Amino acid sequence: MHTFIDTVIFDLGGVILNLDIQATFRAFEKLSGKELAANYREHAQADFFKQYEVGGISSDEFRNILRAWLSIDAPDAVLDQAWSAMLGDLPQERVDFLKELGKHKQIFLLSNTNAIHKASFDKILQDSTGMGSLDELFEKAYYSHEMGDRKPNPSIYQTLIDTHRLNPERTLFIDDTAENLTGAQEVGLQTEHLTEEKSILTLGLLS
Repeated sequence: MHTFIDTVIFDLGGVILNLDIQATFRAFEKLSGKELAANYREHAQADFFKQYEVGGISSDEFRNILRAWLSIDAPDAVLDQAWSAMLGDLPQERVDFLKELGKHKQIFLLSNTNAIHKASFDKILQDSTGMGSLDELFEKAYYSHEMGDRKPNPSIYQTLIDTHRLNPERTLFIDDTAENLTGAQEVGLQTEHLTEEKSILTLGLLS
């Protein structure tokens, strides 16, 4: 489908790692008694979540805001578990695919995430594959909270292009959130919206 591609930039959640955002809001419901899961997409747009994704607030500050938002007084570990409930498994077939693809193309990771989630999915990776970090699968893994920027801002894609001297016309960005493709397209990247009917294994990237 995408010809003459020599570089692929992958999103993480919903593309490589299975993701269920509603699970976190169900966990918040159990802690707080508030009805949150039904309108989880709206709640997930709260400004403090985005601030945390760009490193604008610390993990301790995030937890304190979360406590106030939920009107609860839960310990850090309980909040972290609820916040990370959205993170699913990492299928071995995707790990194997990325290892093989990395032999033929430059591959990068670009994820809107945060410090608590990074610690959680590193543990998922360790438990399921024995690898200590996603950096072992990619030429480089980029995380929004470490960059101070987030998708879909065009600047975050431009950072990868400039840092690695990528040719946008030969670089494919894959994300399961359509909004995130817009900024990538603005800087000239090829894009693929990964819907539920698709998988990174079925895009013909190894053909």
